[in-house]
Amino acid sequence: MALAFDDFGRPFIIIKEQEQKTRLRGLDAHKSNISAAKAVAHILRTSLGPKGMDKMMQSPDGDVTITNDGATILEQMDVDNQIAKLMVELSRSQDYEIGDGTTGVVVMAGALLEQAERLLERGIHPIRVAEGYEMASRIAVEHLERIAHKFEFSVTNIEPLVQTCMTTLSSKIVNRCKRSLAEIAVKAVMAVADLERKDVNLDLIKVEGKVGGKLEDTELIYGILVDKDMSHPQMPKQIEDAKIAILTCPFEPPKPKTKHKVDIDTVEKFQTLRQQEQKYFDDMVQQCKDVGATLVICQWGFDDEANHLLMNRNLPAVRWVGGVELELIAIATGGRIVPRFQELTSEKLGKAGLVREKSFGTTKDRMLYIEHCANSRAVTIFIRGGNKMMIEETKRSIHDALCVARNIIRNNSIVYGGGSAEISCSLAVEAAADGYPGVEQYAIRAFADSLDSVPMALAENSGLQPIETLSAVKSQQLKENNPCCGIDCNDIGTNDMREQNVFETLIGKKQQILLATQVVKMILKIDDVISPSDY
Repeated sequence: MALAFDDFGRPFIIIKEQEQKTRLRGLDAHKSNISAAKAVAHILRTSLGPKGMDKMMQSPDGDVTITNDGATILEQMDVDNQIAKLMVELSRSQDYEIGDGTTGVVVMAGALLEQAERLLERGIHPIRVAEGYEMASRIAVEHLERIAHKFEFSVTNIEPLVQTCMTTLSSKIVNRCKRSLAEIAVKAVMAVADLERKDVNLDLIKVEGKVGGKLEDTELIYGILVDKDMSHPQMPKQIEDAKIAILTCPFEPPKPKTKHKVDIDTVEKFQTLRQQEQKYFDDMVQQCKDVGATLVICQWGFDDEANHLLMNRNLPAVRWVGGVELELIAIATGGRIVPRFQELTSEKLGKAGLVREKSFGTTKDRMLYIEHCANSRAVTIFIRGGNKMMIEETKRSIHDALCVARNIIRNNSIVYGGGSAEISCSLAVEAAADGYPGVEQYAIRAFADSLDSVPMALAENSGLQPIETLSAVKSQQLKENNPCCGIDCNDIGTNDMREQNVFETLIGKKQQILLATQVVKMILKIDDVISPSDY
C-alpha cells in the first residue's frame, strides 16, 4: 500500500498485489499463533532436567555459546515471529524475577497451548479456555502452598541451602562439581545477606573468570578481585594492612576546558613548564602520602613520569580500574571515592588486611586480590576453566544458584522437584474440575494434562519410557498420598524426592505456573494478525 498524489494534489492509495495477500483471522490466526509458540517450546523441551541436552548457538560474529539455560538459548536465538517473541519474553521474565526455571516455564506454556488447540478444534471459545486456565492456575497455586514445606536454616547450618542449590546445578554442565559450587554460592549469599530484613543484594557479589586451571580451582574470595596489576613492575606485590586511596581524578596536570595553545620559544620556558608539571605530580603524590595512603587505586591512567615518581616515593598504584570495581572496593574496604586531590583525607581511606598481586600459569596475566577488608559484605567468586565457553556457562550456572539461595532466604518454603509438584498439582486440578459445571471444566482438565508435560519431558530426557514412568509415579502418589514422589532421573532407585534431596523454591514454582498461564491467556485472545501492509 502506498500514498500518492495526482496532478491536482489530491491523494489516492495504490494497492499492490491485493489478490495475492492473505490475512489470518479467527481459528486460523489462533492455530498459527499456537504453532509458533509450540515451535519455541519444543526447542527447549530436550534441555529440561539433569539429563537435558545442551544447545550450541553461533552468533553472526562467529562466537559460539554452549548452554542448556532456557533464557540464554532464547536470548541468543534470532526470533522474528511476534508470538514466538512473547515466549522469549516469558523466559526472560522468569529469569529476572526468580533466576531459575526458565526452561520449565516455556515447556509448560507450550503444553498449555497444545491442549488449548485441541479445545479450540472442538468448538470451545478461546475466552472460555482462557477463563478455565485462570481457574485451574489458582487451584494449582493453592495446592502448591498446601504441599510446601518450611526449610529451616541458619548462619551455622547452611546445609539445607546447599542441597537446594545442588538441585539447580544438577541440570548444568558443571554438575560434576555441583557440591563445591553450591557451597561457594551459598557462602557468598550468606556473606552479603541481611537476614533480619530477609534481603540479599546480589550486586555485592562479583563473579570473575579467568581461562586456565580446572573447574575445581574455583574459589570464593572475601574481598574484591580486580583484573589489573601494579602500574610499575618494581612496585611491591604484597601490601599488608593497606590504606587505600580510591581516586576518580587523574594523576596529571589540570587542562583548561577551552581550546588552548602554548608557545615555547626558549629553553628556559621549556624548563619552567617541565618543572611546573613535575611540581603538580609531586604535590599529588605528597597529598596521598600525607594522609597515610599505602596504595592508590585510580580510575584513570597516568603517564610514565607520574608512574616513575610513584615508584620512587614508594607509593604502589593501580590504574584504569573500572567504575563498578571502584564502587565494590569502596564498599568492601569502607573507603570513600575521592573526585579531587584536595578532598583527600585519612577518614576517606579504605582499609584491607592484605592486598596481593597473583600471576597465573606461564602467561603474564596478573590479578589483584584485596582481602580481609574492613567490611566483608562484598565478595568475589573467581571461576577457573579450560576455555572461555566453560567459564561463561559456569557464570550462568552460578547466577542461577545465587538466585535460588536468595529466594530461599526471602521465603524459606520449598516443594520437591523431579516433577513431583507438577504431578501432585495435576491430580488436584483434575479432582477439582468436577466441581465446575460450565465449559471451563474442559479447560481445567486440559490444564491438568498440561502439568504432566514437565515430568514427562524429564522422563523422556532421562531415557525412560515417558508414559509408563509417569503413570507409575501418579499411581504411587495416589496410593501413598505422598506428593514427594517424582521422576527418578538419576536412576538412584527411589522415586521419593525427599530421600534424593531434590528441592525447588515455592516462589519459583508458583511463578512458573502463573507466568505461563498469563502468557497463554494473552496468546489465546489474539484472533487477528495484522501486518503494516494491511492498514
